[in-house]
Amino acid sequence: MTQAHFGVTLPQIKRPWVAAADAARGFESMGFDSLWVCDHFYGPLSPQLPILEAWTMVSAVAAITERVEIGTLVTPAGMRNAAQLGKMIATVDNIAGGRIIAGLGAGWMPREFTDFAVPFLSIGERLTQLAETVALLKRMWGEEEEVSFNGRFVTADHVVCQPKPPRQVPILIGGGGERVTLKLVAREADIWNNLAGQQAELAHKVEVLKRHCDEVGRDFGEITVSQQCLVTIARDESTARPMADQAQKIFGGHMGDPKGPMAITGSPDQCCEAIQKHIDLGCTMFVMEFFGKNTLEPAQLFAEEVVPQFNTAL
Repeated sequence: MTQAHFGVTLPQIKRPWVAAADAARGFESMGFDSLWVCDHFYGPLSPQLPILEAWTMVSAVAAITERVEIGTLVTPAGMRNAAQLGKMIATVDNIAGGRIIAGLGAGWMPREFTDFAVPFLSIGERLTQLAETVALLKRMWGEEEEVSFNGRFVTADHVVCQPKPPRQVPILIGGGGERVTLKLVAREADIWNNLAGQQAELAHKVEVLKRHCDEVGRDFGEITVSQQCLVTIARDESTARPMADQAQKIFGGHMGDPKGPMAITGSPDQCCEAIQKHIDLGCTMFVMEFFGKNTLEPAQLFAEEVVPQFNTAL
């Protein structure tokens, strides 16, 4: 089978740092490839939900792990000053020793912007912000000693970024907008992440991305396709089925359909079959949220029974 990259999201909402730290160490010890945090200032359902801020959390995770890559899914480009964000990511990547993936998007929660005195622009303007932010970050992390940038929404005046990141930081762009977002992916991204809620549309989105790659003269093979997804795994199908019913009630469509045609649900063998469906479409990276009260338990089952089928090195 084709080798795949398996990443896991860390507990972050209504959970203390110690829970996230234990999960980070646990997932790394199980052999997973990457760890992920969501970048929200507020819990998606309510500002009153406690949530750990993403980049300070990534910095802490970098300090207590050794091997795994670490990324955000995703950082809204306009939610912070772009040059400060570039400096911050470079610093965190130095702490990590070159293991950071910069996950970027346009953002969608107005109060995360406006409550912090940052304007929440129209979707078209936020996508321009995203494109300009990507351009600035690439230059800041490159060989230039000082960078000036005069975009419509992003500006910098002789900004210096030292030390540089230890490696060329991979840029992940999340989102499924077919006219603008996927065209930006074709031009600029190392990784494209398909939203969990659009998992069933993966085949169509991949074809759109391929067309954009052809239009801009980019080899589609240079872009890693990633799928954000809920994983509902159990020893056997009869145990997994009611778990999927429960997951469907809890998440609705936010994390995709746990009973849908592309869902990674069921026994280890069934999960392998679902993963292969994604790989056949060109998707080789998975950013997974395991369903269960203690996510380390299903993650352990996945690591023992599923990962070895796609990564002979483990």
